[in-house]
Amino acid sequence: MKPGSERIIVALDTPEVAQAVRWVEQLAGTVGAFKVGLEFLHAAGPEGVRAVQAAGAGRVFIDGKFSDIPNTVAGAVRSTCALNPWLVNVHAMAGPAAMRAAYEAAQECARANGAPRPLLLAVTVLTSLDRDALRAIGVGAEVQDTVVRLALLAREAGLDGVVASPLEIQAIREVCGDGFLIVTPGVRPAGGATHDQSRVATPGAAIRAGADYLVLGRAITAAADPRAAAESIAAEIAAAG
Repeated sequence: MKPGSERIIVALDTPEVAQAVRWVEQLAGTVGAFKVGLEFLHAAGPEGVRAVQAAGAGRVFIDGKFSDIPNTVAGAVRSTCALNPWLVNVHAMAGPAAMRAAYEAAQECARANGAPRPLLLAVTVLTSLDRDALRAIGVGAEVQDTVVRLALLAREAGLDGVVASPLEIQAIREVCGDGFLIVTPGVRPAGGATHDQSRVATPGAAIRAGADYLVLGRAITAAADPRAAAESIAAEIAAAG
C-alpha cells in the first residue's frame, strides 16, 4: 500500500450491496478502510456488511451513530461486535453514560470472543451543522467549543477518539493529546463540491491539522476513475505528513 493510502476511509454510501462490492473490488489495496453508514446498513443489514468484507474490504468502519439510552446503546454495540468491525461510533450527545455503556459492552464482547475490541469513536457535531444550525436546536456555545467539550467527555468515557470536522482538529488535539484518534469527514479535494457539508477542508490541510484518518465518499466513488482519484488523494496525504 502506498504511503498515505492507509489513512483513507472510503464511504460506501449506497443502498445497493452490488455497488458497494464493486467499489471495494476497485479500491481494495488502494485505501485503508471502508465505511458503511446508515443508508447501507438499513438497506442491506448485517449480510450486506459481510458481503463487503468478503469482497476484500479488510478494515470496516460501522458508522451506526448510536444515540439512545445507555442500555440500548450497549445492546447495539454488542450486536455490531458480531460483525468484527474495526471502528464503531456512537453520538457523543447521547451523553457520558451512553458512551461508557458502549465502551463496557465492547470490552465484554472482546473478553467473550477472545478478540480485540473494535475502536470506539464519538460523533461530535455533524459536519453539515454550522453555528446557526446549533443555535436553532438550542446549543448556544460556539461550534468549536461544543466539539471540544464532547471530545473531552468521550475521552473520559474511555472511547478511543472522535469524529470531527477538519476545522476542529487542532483544538481537539491540543486538549486530548496525540494518542486520541481523530477521524475526519468533510474532506474535499481542492475545487471539489462541498455538497451538504458546511465545515470542510482539503485532505492535505486536514492531515496537517492533525487528523489520523480521512473519510471520503463522492470525491472517490463518483470519480470517473475511483482508483486514480484515491491514489491522487493518497499522494496529497503523504506529502502533507
